[in-house]
Amino acid sequence: MMLARDELAAWLRLLETPGIGWDTARKLLMQAGSPQAVFDMSPAQQDEYLTLKQQQALREPPAHLPEQLDKTWAWLHADPSHDLMLLGDADYPPALLQTADPPALLYLRGRRALLTAPSLAVVGSRSPTPQGRDNAEAFSQALSEAGLVIVSGLALGVDGAAHQGALKGAAGTIAVVGTGLDSIYPRRHAALTGTIAEQGLIVSEYPLGMPPLSQNFPRRNRIIAGLSLGCLVVEAALKSGSLITARLASEAGREVFAIPGSIHSPLSHGCHALIRLGAKLVESAADVLEELPPLGGPPAIAAATDAAPGANEFSRDQQQLLVRMGYDPISLDGLQARCGWSAADLSAALLELEMLGAVARLAGQRFQRRALG
Repeated sequence: MMLARDELAAWLRLLETPGIGWDTARKLLMQAGSPQAVFDMSPAQQDEYLTLKQQQALREPPAHLPEQLDKTWAWLHADPSHDLMLLGDADYPPALLQTADPPALLYLRGRRALLTAPSLAVVGSRSPTPQGRDNAEAFSQALSEAGLVIVSGLALGVDGAAHQGALKGAAGTIAVVGTGLDSIYPRRHAALTGTIAEQGLIVSEYPLGMPPLSQNFPRRNRIIAGLSLGCLVVEAALKSGSLITARLASEAGREVFAIPGSIHSPLSHGCHALIRLGAKLVESAADVLEELPPLGGPPAIAAATDAAPGANEFSRDQQQLLVRMGYDPISLDGLQARCGWSAADLSAALLELEMLGAVARLAGQRFQRRALG
């Protein structure tokens, strides 16, 4: 929606007032109905919600307000895809509104209508294994084809792969970021950010000019969880922001899903912990869809499982080598002990499989088989 300049000024003044905070601002808005009405409240009315220090702060517009207003006004009019969503808008996402801490204002860049479409959060490690990255992309593409908008945080690793997979599907993707929408973070996702802005939606509750502060990212996770019918964790360590998102989803009454992995991989421990706590173990997109409300129409589910390569794809020796590798990372020496090949033959075969996309080379001269759909 496009606000009048004075309305925008009132919103920014309320949300930028030091010491007020979003939770207090939301309570004031629920009582008064609009930011300007908040400023018109009598001291007796404000006493119910504000300390004397907060009341004093509210009487004085922040010094940086004129600059912030000019910047935001120019941004809103710079591109038709730039927009704001306010708490109380008719199209405010119902799922997000039902959470404990819905944002009072959201900055939008892209397709606003995606916010009210059925969606699923897909999150995970910033440094996934090759298999984890493949799983994030494959599951996201399959679920997007089935009609679910994929929501993630635009971080490196699983988030980026989830967005890329979703863009290949029909439903699209939403990126919830922890900076102002006038900046791109991480810079390595500059091209991906542009594609999402054109084909999907980028969302932030932070004002323009907000840098990538570490405390912003855990907070934005509640929006990722709140927008979604459920949360799929692809790979995560035990201490991980992805587990925060999963916890927030569970607290909001949403489904939590986790993809299992190797017991030897630290990036599987978070998923296994979630499964022990009641998250659904999933091996395919169909496992996710069967727990969610019908999306309407028969889903077109792409393969997103660890299916073994067919006989027509690889030679017999290559197939035998892949079977002996399993799906856990393994060293060259360890693999040589399993298959009994010479080091030269094994290195040549691994190089061929790398070129075919069936094997990934990891740090420390280790190798890992990649699942092929």
